[in-house]
Amino acid sequence: MAQNKKSNFIVIDDSKLDCFIAEKVIKNTGLSEAITSYVNAIEALEVIRENIAPGELHTIILVDIQMPIMNGFQFVEAFEELPDEVKTNYSIYVISSSINDRDLNRVNTYASVKQFLNKPLNSNTLCALLQK
Repeated sequence: MAQNKKSNFIVIDDSKLDCFIAEKVIKNTGLSEAITSYVNAIEALEVIRENIAPGELHTIILVDIQMPIMNGFQFVEAFEELPDEVKTNYSIYVISSSINDRDLNRVNTYASVKQFLNKPLNSNTLCALLQK
């Protein structure tokens, strides 16, 4: 793989096991600079809000749909309310084991969401995503 560009990653999933798996898959690509996981989407959103200054590296957000307190859809809706200068630093990918057509169609209505990814995350899917 001739791709040397690295990204920061934020993983948002209420399952600590799924966060762990995603972190391992991301690390194994060799294309990550930093990986931060959150089991609470509200906490992740607050960190993103506070991080107003543009970073040197683009950050990829992997967010699960099905979560308590704030689900993935609510996270994306709140993210889309942030200033453009914040949003341009991030790319959101929704991850889920859901095969519900309503969820898939709803994901496509958000301008901030680049793509829907099936769980479990694997290195082939992630490498294809990073090469786009």
